[in-house]
Amino acid sequence: MIINRKVIADQIVDYLNGRLSLASLVDWGENTFIDDVLEPEDDIPLLNDILGYLAAADTAQFPLTWAICSDFLHRLGYAVTVTAEPA
Repeated sequence: MIINRKVIADQIVDYLNGRLSLASLVDWGENTFIDDVLEPEDDIPLLNDILGYLAAADTAQFPLTWAICSDFLHRLGYAVTVTAEPA
């Protein structure tokens, strides 16, 4: 699979919206280093930085807070907005 900015952003948004557990996000982040190709080449340092953090987000040294997720999304080129829906 090709991993680009949109693919990573979609995973983070799914996590923030509760459609993806932290364990699943961490597992996905770890497996991208083994199974997938990062593109475009100019984005590889950015993508590796974010994926490396996501792969370790189940440790105390790499907490996946709202602020960190928001920063990652901004770095990936996405504006972050919040909406609330009735439960």
